[in-house]
Amino acid sequence: MQPITEKVAKRTNGFVGLGILLLLTILDVVLLYLMVINDAPIMLWGFVPLVVFTGIFSAGFFIVQPNEARVLVLFGKYIGSVREDGFWWANPFAVKRHVSLRIRNFNSERLKVNDLHGNPIEIAAVIVWRVADSSRALFDVENYEQFVAIQSETAIRALASEYPYDIQDHEGDSLRGAPQRVAENLRTQVQARLEVAGVVINESRISHLAYAQEIAQAMLRRQQAQAIISARKLIVEGAVGMVQGALQALADQKIVTLDEDKKATMVNNLMVALVSDREVQPVVNTGTLYQ
Repeated sequence: MQPITEKVAKRTNGFVGLGILLLLTILDVVLLYLMVINDAPIMLWGFVPLVVFTGIFSAGFFIVQPNEARVLVLFGKYIGSVREDGFWWANPFAVKRHVSLRIRNFNSERLKVNDLHGNPIEIAAVIVWRVADSSRALFDVENYEQFVAIQSETAIRALASEYPYDIQDHEGDSLRGAPQRVAENLRTQVQARLEVAGVVINESRISHLAYAQEIAQAMLRRQQAQAIISARKLIVEGAVGMVQGALQALADQKIVTLDEDKKATMVNNLMVALVSDREVQPVVNTGTLYQ
């Protein structure tokens, strides 16, 4: 099938056409007047065709509002589109189909799909689109609005299967961790699917993202456990650095000399005090009872 490309239709300023229509109407009235006063039925042969022509001529007027287009079809053949707003006259036999060029939103339903790891998730998106080629929107697809809805949902499902819901240690992109790159990928995929309909995607973004209800509680517990592990790891790394600094400071300033056993005891006490998630009660050694 040969794709149709939008072209500018031949048209005339509507006010010029209105002036011609006024002249035709005056001529109709004059002929009727002459036919009546002269009692000349023979003039019907000129009056009737002129009236019919005037009526047909008046069918050529149409108005184009801002950010709209009229697609002209003459006897099944596309003859052009009119995008410029204003009052126009074109071939009265042409069908003038209306197409909106305004920016529109498509809000998808919450779709239940599987992410890259097979986890069931719920996802929804907002697609901001507009018609760029009025002829392709009307003639290359059956219903371009329905086509946008179906292809957008298909692209959302395909996108969700390309990314995991979430990842640890920032190893790659995820639906939750890289929303901007995911949104740009979604826009690219939707644009590729809607190119045939003459539609341009201005923006796309994820509007809803969550685990499916049947695994939401389990995944929440896993996230909490991972958060605790990450926090503990950071605390231990910090505590080790603090203990190492304390021992180095004692050695450099020669405050006290510690053998290996006492160093081990000190490290153990400091680590317990620094890593414990509860308040630690210090124990002061004042010596032994028998000396």
